[in-house]
Amino acid sequence: MTTARIGHITPSSNTALEPLTYAMNRPLDGVVAHHFSRIRVTHLALEQSSEAQFQLEPMLAGARLLADAPLDGIVWNGTSASWRGLDKDLALVEAITRETGLPASTSTIAFFRAFRTFGWKTVALAVPYTADITAGIAAEYTRQGFPVVGTAELGIRENVTIGAAPADDIRRILRAAAASKPDCIAVVCTNFNATELVEEMEAELGVPIVDSIVVTYWEALRLAGKVVPIPGWGRLLAAGEAGLSD
Repeated sequence: MTTARIGHITPSSNTALEPLTYAMNRPLDGVVAHHFSRIRVTHLALEQSSEAQFQLEPMLAGARLLADAPLDGIVWNGTSASWRGLDKDLALVEAITRETGLPASTSTIAFFRAFRTFGWKTVALAVPYTADITAGIAAEYTRQGFPVVGTAELGIRENVTIGAAPADDIRRILRAAAASKPDCIAVVCTNFNATELVEEMEAELGVPIVDSIVVTYWEALRLAGKVVPIPGWGRLLAAGEAGLSD
């Protein structure tokens, strides 16, 4: 059997997404492999120093390095377009494909695909960010046709601190987000380990949780053409092919 290979462009200060991607992929060891390239990202804020981290050329440099290996696709495993605008990621995937000849996607594109696929129309946000970033995400989600009915955030700016967020703080904002009775809760950040809490908190809250690391892995499997149900990580991965019906 030929192993499918997906390349991931990741923020340089992330510590969560790589080990969690490998953990989710254990049932597919030897079937799908994941390879990573980093771009410099240290903080998240609505200011020029943060915006400069997400420009096209550093992303393409990461994509070119990944494409030196025989890959089946590339994903930007980051959520910056959630507040910068979906158009940024649509332009990015077009540029990656033009540069490398490979299909490409992103975490933000994956979120909107998941909302459409499962028919989740209203969203609550549970995020580590400051209030202004949270408001930007809410505005972009609403602009894309998925109104945000509730938000909860931790107010963290530095990405290293996000990666060290305690599990109880994550549970707290998930509970706060669920109070607005959304169709689903979006956890928007690929350095925020709500991932290992999704199964537990979906059972407690009775609300689907779309976690960034999970949904990007789900999208990577779609690019690889290797979608199977994977239990233990919440409803999204457990759905398998049914979750990619579009």
